[in-house]
Amino acid sequence: MKYLRFLVTTLSATMIIGLVVIIGLLVTRFSGTSAPAFPDRITLPDGTVPIAVTKGDGWYAIVTKSNEIMVFDADTGKLRQTIQITTQP
Repeated sequence: MKYLRFLVTTLSATMIIGLVVIIGLLVTRFSGTSAPAFPDRITLPDGTVPIAVTKGDGWYAIVTKSNEIMVFDADTGKLRQTIQITTQP
């Protein structure tokens, strides 16, 4: 019976320590991260419907419903290039 009590106590202590470690990792990983900075306003051509946005170093891109990727300069907001996405049959 003493052996069973020892096993239960050890398992409980291990679970408590594991829970504290997991909570500590979550707090330290998510407390310092911030969302990437996007411009306050993005002006798209008329009729453009955005479906996704991504950001790189010095640029951001908008994926549109008409299967285009529009790459903009992050500093000026000017359109750098437009890439047409073709689908395979």
